[in-house]
Amino acid sequence: MSLVGSVSEEMSNSSENQVESLPQSIEEKHQELVVSHVPIVSSFNERIRPLLDAVDKLRHLQVMKEGIQLPTIVVVGDQSSGKSSVLESLAGISLPRGQGICTRVPLIMRLQHHTAPEPELSLEFNGKTVPTSEAQIANAISLATDEIAGSAKGISNTPLTLVVKKNGVPDLTMVDLPGITRVPVHGQPENIYEQIADIIMEYIRPEESIILNVLSATVDFTTCESIRMSQKVDKNGERTLAVVTKADRAPEGLLEKVTADDVNIGLGYVCVRNRIGDESYKEARKEEADLFETHPLLSKIDKSMVGIPVLAQKLVQIQATIIARCLPEIVRKINEKLNASISELNRMPKTLSSVGEALTTFMGIVGSAKESLNKIIVRGEYDEYLEDKNMHCTARLVEMLNQYSGELHNCSENDLAGNFLMDEIQVLGEAKGIELPNFLPRTTFLSILQKKVEKVSHIPVAFVEKVWTYIEGVVISVLMHHSENYHQLQLSTRRAGHSLIARMKEHSRNWVTEIVQMEKLTDYTSNPEYMNDWSKLMAKQHDFTRDVQEMYISTFKIEGLGEVPIAGLRGYEEHVLLQAFDLKMRMTAYWKIVLRRLVDFMALHLQFCARNLVNKEMEEEIVQELVGRHDGAIERMLEESPAVVAKREKLNVSIKLLRESNNVLGNIMDKIASNI
Repeated sequence: MSLVGSVSEEMSNSSENQVESLPQSIEEKHQELVVSHVPIVSSFNERIRPLLDAVDKLRHLQVMKEGIQLPTIVVVGDQSSGKSSVLESLAGISLPRGQGICTRVPLIMRLQHHTAPEPELSLEFNGKTVPTSEAQIANAISLATDEIAGSAKGISNTPLTLVVKKNGVPDLTMVDLPGITRVPVHGQPENIYEQIADIIMEYIRPEESIILNVLSATVDFTTCESIRMSQKVDKNGERTLAVVTKADRAPEGLLEKVTADDVNIGLGYVCVRNRIGDESYKEARKEEADLFETHPLLSKIDKSMVGIPVLAQKLVQIQATIIARCLPEIVRKINEKLNASISELNRMPKTLSSVGEALTTFMGIVGSAKESLNKIIVRGEYDEYLEDKNMHCTARLVEMLNQYSGELHNCSENDLAGNFLMDEIQVLGEAKGIELPNFLPRTTFLSILQKKVEKVSHIPVAFVEKVWTYIEGVVISVLMHHSENYHQLQLSTRRAGHSLIARMKEHSRNWVTEIVQMEKLTDYTSNPEYMNDWSKLMAKQHDFTRDVQEMYISTFKIEGLGEVPIAGLRGYEEHVLLQAFDLKMRMTAYWKIVLRRLVDFMALHLQFCARNLVNKEMEEEIVQELVGRHDGAIERMLEESPAVVAKREKLNVSIKLLRESNNVLGNIMDKIASNI
């Protein structure tokens, strides 16, 4: 078993044993206190004190800023619930009193049993420690609060720490929060309730927090705002302890209220009597003991549920239990955060000290960006961007190419059955010359081909624009990622990337325009499918001309075209129909070749350009942009960006804090281990 585990187990066992024997020990303590009137000091304070000191030191270091929650007893209550009186009784000191909100900042109260005859009190805030005395403590807290939150009646989330070292006080650390009020008084902001609620929720939300909910016996518990807030984060009350104040003012029905537990207080209730007027703490303790011993109604409440001594004992035991439970996790999280921060700091770019180092780093950035682009654009590997599907480049390009092919094949120009032969007949009519009638002029074929190509020419041009826009996003994203630590490079690198892609896009646009022009002006293919398809289609020519003459037949079926209308063709001379049919079948067979060529050539062009882009053009463009311009871009790499400087500083602060926290726990563990 680890050291932390053994300590935690020992503390947990101690806490559980004391909790199990609580009723008997509380009864004995209560009887003792009726006579002695001195505060309870836990029997295992000597064991819990080192751990409590460790937690307090971690809190002082503000380790919670690193996302590490500390076990904390958080004191909440509605305004005028008697919260200050409870804390005064536990600490044996006077806190600020008055109308409205007395506690305007989180007050961290560190109580420590002190054997010296004279108490030692001090306040810690804004990085300083101010010694004070029992007589001056209330005034000192008010002055410190004004310094933190201003002299008006507003509140602040900046904590004020009160250290009380006094003979007989329980070893406790608690956080007292502003009392809940809904109605702002003069000088308070209109949203005072929301501000207080935000502070309270921040402190009670962590699972490591124990909620000490102070309730007045004079009110219905179910209407208390503090109960509503605590139930939002602790619905079953598993980490909520209730203190019922002013028991002497409303004794009727109090027994039923604390035993019925209508508001789910999992850690139980403790009823107390507030100090009244100028009573000393000794006198108040005696009056409280006599009240719960002799009052006809309050004396019926179990002695394990009444009195400040019982509250102190319970809080010490609960505190011991939660610290023992949370300590191993705190140690683990601190080590985990420390290792993560050190690793992140080591991954940051080293500070460059010479132009040579800057140039070497620059070439390394270009090389790593080139390799990344080779993987995702050329080789189709996307292990660097597993979750970002937009960076799975080859897959996205295939999708775009398939969409492009679909648009070409689904274009209206591919409706070869509509207005069957009418365009061909019209073109043949316009191409007539003084010549033999059974010759098919080549100009008619080119005329129809040019019209068809022209009507689909926008599709490949739009596709080129779309593809290069996508590739531009990928390239810029990769370049920015690899140069993110050198903001001075990013502007030049981005400019080089945009310039390069613009040039590649223009090249592809010109290439597509040439391809489209070639398809318009020439009609050639060596693909044997053309002759095969044309021959199959022409085999139907005789049947076609026969059916056209039949008055009762309105359609004719052609393989690849489906049912075509023929009723409107009657009346044309037979040689015209034969030529038009031949022309249509030639175009039908050839158009398949044209579309396939537009897709195939585009795929080859893109692959060629992508390889060229990654393996040749990109590096040349970036080097020319940064080195060839002689504008000091490389030299500017020696200056770290504000973001990198801030990040490096933040990591160093975190590492320092976490190391100090680790040392605090290590020293405490060593002390505990030597006593085991």
